[in-house]
Amino acid sequence: MANETNTAQGRGALSGVRVVDLTQFVLGPYATQTLGDLGADVIKVEEPTGDRQRTNGKAPSSKTMGPVFVALNRNKRSIALDLKTEPGRRALRRLIRTADIFIHNMRPEAVARLGFSFEAVAQMKPDIVYVEAMGFAAEGPYAGRQAFDDLIQSASGAAGLAQLVDPDEPLKFVPSIIADKTCGLFAAIACLAALRHKEQTGEGQYVAVPMLETFTGFIMAEHLYGETYIPPTGRFGHTTTITPHRKPLRTLDGWMMVMPANQPQAAKFLELGGIPDAYTSERFLSSKGAQARVAVYNAMLAEAAATRTTAEWLDLCAANSVPAMIAHTAQDVLNDPQLKVTLFEERTHETQGAYRAMKPGLRFARTPASIRLEPPEVGRDTLEILAELGEDGLEAAQAHGAQS
Repeated sequence: MANETNTAQGRGALSGVRVVDLTQFVLGPYATQTLGDLGADVIKVEEPTGDRQRTNGKAPSSKTMGPVFVALNRNKRSIALDLKTEPGRRALRRLIRTADIFIHNMRPEAVARLGFSFEAVAQMKPDIVYVEAMGFAAEGPYAGRQAFDDLIQSASGAAGLAQLVDPDEPLKFVPSIIADKTCGLFAAIACLAALRHKEQTGEGQYVAVPMLETFTGFIMAEHLYGETYIPPTGRFGHTTTITPHRKPLRTLDGWMMVMPANQPQAAKFLELGGIPDAYTSERFLSSKGAQARVAVYNAMLAEAAATRTTAEWLDLCAANSVPAMIAHTAQDVLNDPQLKVTLFEERTHETQGAYRAMKPGLRFARTPASIRLEPPEVGRDTLEILAELGEDGLEAAQAHGAQS
């Protein structure tokens, strides 16, 4: 159990970029954590009570270090400022003048009341990249409405994807905070693109990340399908992804997924599962029509899979060049032999003790992404950051309404 970060690993591709992060919940923190993983100095600005996501779930010895917060806020420094007070706002203004990116997910009216609209921030730092995450694009009739993950899943059509497989299914959500996280990734992409523009021209700019438009485009990329052309050339919904046959297969002791890329691979899998000459069998040839044969083929796959253990199948499929992989329950991923090496890492938090972190998935040859800072307690870095701004220790922290 170690928190190891050598000098090379500590300098990610965004080393030298400062992000002032006025976000909370999921979308914004996921975006800024991504930037932090890539080396940016992310300063999380929190009210003295902290990001409201902090209380989601139970921590060993703190009410403000819940597991969802921990998963979304590594590689950040936390400064606690009461922005309802002039000293707090003054500190934030000084901080913004040192930043490359200012990002928030507050409602426009609320951030403007505090004095941090794009126009106001651009006066403080003309080359700032100002990123605003919002529910809906400003030019549409939903502009200004509040947005949360379930609302965006609802409006984007994501809650109706199950009906493309089975029309009798009720609308239901993808069991993940997927709209927030997807839009968080797009927000990080937007930051990188705007930084590139700034590098080339010296100009900052305003960037909007509207959730509904961003997430709907993500979800519907394949599902417009036959509706892509006008007039339509086919049905709505990507046929390969919405077939009811698209599902993991039971093995003797668990689950697997097999994805033969061609008929010889499929025939080999079926042969290994005790069904030789599947494509010339009476069972297959007597089926009338393409849909009937697809059903028979998938039934044979299921029968073959049930003849061996998952481990046996993975070895056999690898030896015979048949694409296959174990199918986990959600909790099983904790014990996956690949992910135990490449993703999950036991680390030590300075106040909470041992915890399971998920390392950045991206791999860079020269500027590795890394975990440099553990998720912060509220205001953990307030004095350090205020000192960098020229403030005077504890007195400055108290004057700004910050927790030391």
